[in-house]
Parts: sequence; structure tokens; C-alpha cells
Amino acid sequence: MTTPDFSPAAERNKQPILDVLRGLLPARGRALEIASGTGQHAAWFAAHLPQWSWQPTELRQEALQGIAARVAMEELTNVRAPLCLDVLAPDWLPGDPEPYDLIYCANLLHIAPWATCAALMRGAARHLAMGGRLVTYGPYLEDEVATSPGNLAFDQSLRAQDPAWGIRRREDVEEQAHAAGLRLAERHAMPANNLLLVWTRAS
Repeated sequence: MTTPDFSPAAERNKQPILDVLRGLLPARGRALEIASGTGQHAAWFAAHLPQWSWQPTELRQEALQGIAARVAMEELTNVRAPLCLDVLAPDWLPGDPEPYDLIYCANLLHIAPWATCAALMRGAARHLAMGGRLVTYGPYLEDEVATSPGNLAFDQSLRAQDPAWGIRRREDVEEQAHAAGLRLAERHAMPANNLLLVWTRAS
């Protein structure tokens, strides 16, 4: 069996994120996770939100195998088999027309081309149920909030790795969300200078 990858950051932040989700979400629903990575968030949230059905996704085949291995190892019955999903694709989930109550995406926007942000917002707007929420988590720059030295250094290191990467301005992300028919409903400050942002339909 494939040995799942492990992310120390995901291990540290999974409980603080769950704490916010518990205050945000109804008792049951369907969740779609974009860029599930190691699957640690999917496994943790599914274990602690047992009436939620969780659909993990990833672009890379090796990541899909690792997520499947983690779900099997932890014997989770409310996590569906991981699917291959390219955020930039015009059709995310062919054959799955049922909307999702939650679309969750952590730590993607700063390690992807800027076009990924608009694609994420458009896809979320297509697949969210009425009253559903898009939750994004990660580092952001904000016009009226001083950027921490750690995030400044992180941003520089990202751009050195790939000029298309970098920590995104929250205000720029809001513009992309608005263009897709979404609005920023909640902003939660999180440990390690991260933000959890909650997006809903604009009308």
C-alpha cells in the first residue's frame, strides 16, 4: 500500500481550522476539497464532522494515491474516493451535478499561477449549493494590515522558486470573487499569520 505523505504544517493547523468550521457549518452536508495535498485535512475534518461527506481532489496521481491510502488507514467511511481535479479546467466534475454545501481550499493560491484564483472562484460559484460557502485558508497580504516579517520572507522565497507564485493580496482575491458572483462574508485571523476567509454568493 502507498505510504501517505505527511505535512507538519497541515498537522499544526488542522485543529484551529476545524474549530472555525464547527462554528460555521450546519450539522451535515457535502464538502468538496480542492487541492487536498496529503489528505490530512480531509481525514481530520471527516473524522470530527461525521455527518459530513467529504470529497477530496488533487491534480497529481501520486497525491491521489496517498490520500486514498490515508483514508483507508484511518477507516473513514464518510470520505469519498479522491478525484483528479484541475482547478483551471472549465469543467471540474463531469457527471457530478449535485452541488456542495462547502468548498474548501487551503494553501493553494500562493503556490499556483494567479489565473488559478479566478478559476477557483468561478468553479466554486458553479458548484456551491444555495447557502453554501467557499472557505479558503492560507497567507494573504492586506492593504491595511502590516505584513509579518515571516510572510515577507515567505513571499520572496516563493517568487524566487517561481515568478508566477507569491502571497496574494486579499483585496485582489476579493475582486476575482466579486467577478464570479461571490463576496467575502467572514475573515478569521489564524495562527502563524494565516487567514481563513469565508465566501458566499453575492446575492
